[in-house]
Amino acid sequence: MSYENNDTDEINKNSGNRLGPQLMGVNTLIGNDVYNQIEEDLGDIKEIMLDMESGKIVYAVLSYGGILGIGEKLFAVPWGALTLDTPNKRFILNVEKDQLENAPGFDKDNWPNVADPAWKNQV
Repeated sequence: MSYENNDTDEINKNSGNRLGPQLMGVNTLIGNDVYNQIEEDLGDIKEIMLDMESGKIVYAVLSYGGILGIGEKLFAVPWGALTLDTPNKRFILNVEKDQLENAPGFDKDNWPNVADPAWKNQV
């Protein structure tokens, strides 16, 4: 899914496209596809996590694998690791698919302690 399709409030459309890809609503980014540089589909953005003290996006939750949410693996991906691929309306993450398959992730019912500073440093 692309961010253009997620713009249900038509924020970008109603702005006369003045916002462009530099300023986007979070709702337009949830569900966006994530690919790597060799065109492998890595999944989609499930959630975006904000640091409430700084107001900055810390990481995106990448949903990988599974069918209809069953068996999917979640990963916290540092926001800076994602690149917006404007022509293809998706994100790029510089990681190979087999790296994700073998990486420790988490599932939707067992999130790590995201408030733990040690966990944050691992992300």
